[in-house]
Amino acid sequence: MKEVDEVEKLMPEEMLEIKLSNPIEKAVGMPAVISSIKHVLAEMPASRGFKALNYLNQFDGVDCPGCAWPDPDDERSALGEYCENGAKAIAEEATTKLVTPDFFAQHSIEEMLNWTDYELGKSGRITHPMYLPQGGTHYQPIEWDEAFNLIARNLNQLNSPHEAIFYTSGRTSNEAAFLYQLFVRSFGTNNLPDCSNMCHESSGVALGETIGIGKGTVKLEDFYHTDLIIIAGQNPGTNHPRMLSALKKAKRNGAKIIAINPMREAGLISYADPQTASGLLGQYAPLADLYLQVKINADLSLFKAIAKIIQKRQKTDGNIFDLSFIKDHTHGYDEYIKCLDEYSIEELISHTGLDSKDVYEAADLIALKPNIILCWAMGWTQHKNAVETIQEGVNLLLLKGSIGKPFAGACPVRGHSNVQGDRTMGIYEKPPKAFLDRLDEVYDTKFPRENGFDTVEAILAMKEGKGKVFIAMGGNYLSATPDTVLTANALRNTNLTVQISTKLNRSHVVHGSEALILPCFGRTDLDIKNEVKQFVTVEDSMGVVHQSNGNLNPTSDQMLSEVEIVVRIAKATLKKNVKINWDDYLNHYDHIRNDIEKSIPGFNDYNKRVRQKGGFYLPNAARYNEYNTGTGKANFTVTTPEPFNLNKGEMIMMTVRSHDQFNTTIYGLNDRYRGITNERRVIFVNEMEMKKRGLGKLEKVNLVSTYGGIRRIVHNFLVIPYNLPNECCASYFPETNPLVPITETAKKSNTPISKSVIITIEKQS
Repeated sequence: MKEVDEVEKLMPEEMLEIKLSNPIEKAVGMPAVISSIKHVLAEMPASRGFKALNYLNQFDGVDCPGCAWPDPDDERSALGEYCENGAKAIAEEATTKLVTPDFFAQHSIEEMLNWTDYELGKSGRITHPMYLPQGGTHYQPIEWDEAFNLIARNLNQLNSPHEAIFYTSGRTSNEAAFLYQLFVRSFGTNNLPDCSNMCHESSGVALGETIGIGKGTVKLEDFYHTDLIIIAGQNPGTNHPRMLSALKKAKRNGAKIIAINPMREAGLISYADPQTASGLLGQYAPLADLYLQVKINADLSLFKAIAKIIQKRQKTDGNIFDLSFIKDHTHGYDEYIKCLDEYSIEELISHTGLDSKDVYEAADLIALKPNIILCWAMGWTQHKNAVETIQEGVNLLLLKGSIGKPFAGACPVRGHSNVQGDRTMGIYEKPPKAFLDRLDEVYDTKFPRENGFDTVEAILAMKEGKGKVFIAMGGNYLSATPDTVLTANALRNTNLTVQISTKLNRSHVVHGSEALILPCFGRTDLDIKNEVKQFVTVEDSMGVVHQSNGNLNPTSDQMLSEVEIVVRIAKATLKKNVKINWDDYLNHYDHIRNDIEKSIPGFNDYNKRVRQKGGFYLPNAARYNEYNTGTGKANFTVTTPEPFNLNKGEMIMMTVRSHDQFNTTIYGLNDRYRGITNERRVIFVNEMEMKKRGLGKLEKVNLVSTYGGIRRIVHNFLVIPYNLPNECCASYFPETNPLVPITETAKKSNTPISKSVIITIEKQS
């Protein structure tokens, strides 16, 4: 068996001095306020920090570069419409710590490779474009024009445009994303992988097949008046803390909440609003009425069991299913009911690891509530059967008629602030024909039709020598992707890697034969073109398009906006293409929005409507019982539960974030809610499983996964006893991403299985 044991060459594996305390079951409150202030003041003067925070998520302010949770349509708090993680994101971005050319002269690639992701990120904002020549040991400064010419030369020397890969992160604005895809398609390829491929791609596929749109169907105000909220595979207290305000308001108005998560998470249990006196004084409001600690990836069986239970009640009591809705607006009901008959309730519940009484209690709540909102995040999307799991959740909504009306519907909670907007703008490796046809018409050209590489396919293409130039618009590709060693070797196999970035990350120190770092503005930076202040736009989780206005002076006059970087790459590369007036786009961003309006449905009067307070909603037919599916109706789906059959010693591991983390950005080394201080190399296991395996508290172990005859291993993890179901464990990413096999992905969406990796825990000798 081949063993991959090279992780120490990519990231350090040293242990820190861990401190443990009991996990807490209370989220936010005064501790979050104190943490926010500490993070901001550690990165910049108080005046700069509070100026940034005061404008965060306000109508005329900066859109938070963190999660995509929507802002209220009406009133916004004068104390600041942001959460602890939003404050941390601003602290990271608006920092006055600088990574200058002198910094790169002092620190070699080899040295920085041995820094943690936390140490890399805390170095500061990159101030100048930097170049690493072939065989070089240090990045060195390069002039902007020279950098753009270097990119153009490498791109134009390729045998085919398909040998170039253009990645996008969710931070990118609508304007930059639209220009990026326009440049890439003008160059001749649809190789546009993005972070959606690794997170909510499964949601897009599942919802596209069932309700005809790959987005959620609810508005924020629906939460305030619904009867029941189901939160599955999501940890809002850490990943989307502003969602807690909506949950609190829903509870105050009488809604019930069911939480479904293998781990006990503070943000699903109770919440103190720091913008109220009671919250600051430590008065916590309960959230979840029922908490189901389902086994990892047993949600499909759980929802099918609930469907069978309420089906029995429908037969005896009636009025449980919305039969009128089912008849008028759905397709496939009979086939779905027939599928239910193939399973017993007891069999399905046995897959979940739950007590029968808890499952029946959940079914009772669902049976009696006419208006239900179903929320989920990556705890549902990163499994082999992710698409089917989401579709089983939609089946339940269809049975209850809880879609296509106010106060009910599907709510995939996106994890990055404009990842949904990027897809709307055309950042997609499989563009719909209608989108390309419209683009052809607007620009009087013929754009490529051949599907491009998604994220996993891009890695394999680079590994096989089919991807020779890699350009990333934001993000930290290496730390975000699966199978870290393989991905690193793939990046090193390219001729050129280009990272358009605000701060250092691991993708800067694992590079192609040549490498460029191009420093760009963040959301908080003032962007002035021709003495006119520019703004950009974004789309939140619920389809609202609105402005983001930077309000801080950039910390270097050598930084450029993402829009300018894309325009200047395009102009350098596409010298013969005269059909696109790139200079107009750069002179004023209204010109970009004018062409977005022509190219993408729903953006009529874009420049006018986006200047209105709060922006505007994009069309969403499924909100109004119109389904753009092949049947013209919402489709029931026949799904098949596939419980794991583990061998002796195996466990199912899910990767999770710490509370001091947003995606691959590590804000600190603590996880306050889970009781971890000063360490990230931990594996959470319940005490029964520890005893079964002879593992002691804080014992040092290695973690191993074996797929496709390859044994992957990461070293030096500490065992932490934690409340989890049997046979289940959890650990932080990106530290455990080397265990996630690139060969195992979700059916249909090709998303890596980061939430259900089979591992063994090996004691160190």
